[in-house]
Amino acid sequence: MVGSLWEENGLIFASETGHPLDRRSVVKYQFKKLLKRAGLPDVRFHDLRHTCATLLLGRNVNPKIVSEMLGHATIAITLDTYSYVLPHMQNEATQALEDALSQPTAAIAPDACVGGFF
Repeated sequence: MVGSLWEENGLIFASETGHPLDRRSVVKYQFKKLLKRAGLPDVRFHDLRHTCATLLLGRNVNPKIVSEMLGHATIAITLDTYSYVLPHMQNEATQALEDALSQPTAAIAPDACVGGFF
């Protein structure tokens, strides 16, 4: 530890003295070297965000959760940006509606009825 030089700032990733990391330094001296050493293509650091969102949405993680993880102000930003990952949702929604409509009405919970319908 650096002892008296450490300043607690509540950061998860911090410099040796507890200060915020300089993004240019992280990308240039650490991230790029790590990519090269691992034999990975040279990608932008920001691409990791897109990869994270794409992987999560592609595995049916709720878009609201992904939106919160990315720090988007609204879920609309997430859905507008990553809608290309979600084509399966249309098929799933159609199938869910078909399944619901093919059930006898007695199998539908009374509180699921809207406006007295059924």
